[in-house]
Amino acid sequence: MFPEFEVVPAVDVQDGQVVQLVGGERDSGTAYGDPVEAAEGWVEQGARTLHLVDLDGAFEGERENADAIQSVVDAVDVETQLGGGIRTVDDATSLLAAGVDHVILGTAAVENPDIVAEISEEYPESVLVSLDAKDGEVVVAGWTEGTGLDPAEAAARYEELGAGGILFTDVDVEGQLEGVRTEPVERVVEAVDIPVVASGGVATLSDVRALEDAGAAAVVVGSALYEGEFTLAEALDAV
Repeated sequence: MFPEFEVVPAVDVQDGQVVQLVGGERDSGTAYGDPVEAAEGWVEQGARTLHLVDLDGAFEGERENADAIQSVVDAVDVETQLGGGIRTVDDATSLLAAGVDHVILGTAAVENPDIVAEISEEYPESVLVSLDAKDGEVVVAGWTEGTGLDPAEAAARYEELGAGGILFTDVDVEGQLEGVRTEPVERVVEAVDIPVVASGGVATLSDVRALEDAGAAAVVVGSALYEGEFTLAEALDAV
């Protein structure tokens, strides 16, 4: 997973459309059209991995955009990582069997850490555990519920359970195009030996380079790409 640093475009889906939220607030999104068109566009521009999220699934706990996201998986020939509403081993393994390369577990992994080991036994290195941090605390259920968990300590625990990587999202800066904070990312990177994918706050090419320097294996970029702050080609050239 991520042998070289990657810039990973986000294709977050809400009500069948690509949407970028601000600060994790459910009704704060800007819509950017059809998910398949967006995904194919990023692949044409050089994406080697796509970050897919069922936003309705993240909030509701059920995969509301399954058909739209499966259409994306079927349409592209690059790695895909999918999160949002994946709550059981069966949910995860059926997605992996259907062509998703990595499943992202947030709420499910917090509520039942052993789910990581169960999935990883059948599909090694397939699980990205999503640790979304708000005010220094891991939050779940679409970033609406605190857990009391420290992100770095939680990351180390999930590595022991077989997680293939950690997806660390800094919710406090997510979608705001105001820049990244590297210190929280560095703490998680230092706590584990598996890849850490950083997300949240990227506004400039300097932010992308800063996360690479912080030790992240990849960075997920959403709003900055959709709003034209820089192109994917520019980001790939910058790292």
